Amino acid sequence: MTSRFTWPDERLVRAAQRGDVGSLTTVVLESQPHVRKFALSLCASPQDAEDAAQEALIILYRKIGTLRATGALASWMFRIVRNECLRQLRMLAVRSEEAPAESAGPSAEEAVLQRLEVARIAAAVGALPPDQRQVLVLRDLQGLPGRTVAHALGLSTAAMKSRLHRARATLRQELASAERAEGEVRP
Repeated sequence: MTSRFTWPDERLVRAAQRGDVGSLTTVVLESQPHVRKFALSLCASPQDAEDAAQEALIILYRKIGTLRATGALASWMFRIVRNECLRQLRMLAVRSEEAPAESAGPSAEEAVLQRLEVARIAAAVGALPPDQRQVLVLRDLQGLPGRTVAHALGLSTAAMKSRLHRARATLRQELASAERAEGEVRP
C-alpha cells in the first residue's frame, strides 16, 4: 500500500497566517513531501530539485501571510517550485557559459563557432513569448514528460502540446531567417 501525503488543512494555514509558529512549522513540514516530489519532476538534477524545494519552503515560511486563499496552498506552492526550478535552470545556463574550456576540447575556432551558435539559439529561445518559452524549456531542454509540463504550467495536455508545437515552429522559423540573413551578409 502506498502512503499518500495530504496538504495541510485550511484551518492550519489560517493559523499559520496569523503568526502561530507551531501551525507554520506544521504547514511547512506537511508541504515538504509534495514540494520535493514536484521539484524532482521539474528540475534537471536531484541537487537542483533539493535546492529549489528548500527555497520554495523558505518562501512559504516567510510569505505565507501573502497567500490570499487558504485553500490555494497547493497551487501557490507549485507555482513557487516551478519558478525556483526555472531559476535553477537559468543559473545552470550561466554557470555553463562561465565554465573554463578543457584542454582536450575543440579548437579555438570551433569553440567560437559553437559559442556563436549557442548564443544564436539562446537569443531565439529568449525571443519566444513567455508561455511558449516555458513549455519549450521544460519539455525540450529539461526533457520532462508532457504530462508533467502540462501539470506544472496548469495546462491541459492538448494545450501544452499546442504551445510546444507553436514554440518549435517559431524557433525553427527564427533560426532559419537568422541563417539566411547571415548568408546574405557573408562575403
